[in-house]
Amino acid sequence: MAAPSREDLVGLVTPVVESAGLDLENLTLTPAGKRRMVRVIVDGDDGVDLDVVASVSRAVADALDESEAMGETPYVLEVTSPGVDRALTLPRHWRRARTRLVEVTPREGADLLGRVVDADDDAGGGVTLDIDGNTRHVPYSDISRAKVRVEFTRSAPADDEIDEE
Repeated sequence: MAAPSREDLVGLVTPVVESAGLDLENLTLTPAGKRRMVRVIVDGDDGVDLDVVASVSRAVADALDESEAMGETPYVLEVTSPGVDRALTLPRHWRRARTRLVEVTPREGADLLGRVVDADDDAGGGVTLDIDGNTRHVPYSDISRAKVRVEFTRSAPADDEIDEE
């Protein structure tokens, strides 16, 4: 049997991941000695905790084992969430980065450092950043590269930013 294609595995794994309320962010298939490494990266609007990763990992393993996709070759499955250095490339990445500090490299002009205030859900939209107290809307099409900047110390939100229950 021929080695499985990435597209075949994406088609098999996507419904499993989506049934858990998550998005399949990436899937890679690489040789690892006499085995193959299947790395599945998932994310959700509320993040992904370890219990969810374990549950999705079991469900993906079951789907792979029940199908003929992997053939007889043993595989190692790794299900994980995106790292903090993941590029912000899709509207959902921006939506999930609300309130986070981001570095943006525009297609033209100087790099921007700002906090995500709002993000449009459609690819034709853009992101609104707070840059030193001024808001600036940047269309997604004008962004060359962007990622969340890790903050080790972040000031507490202002009183009006705290949700009262």
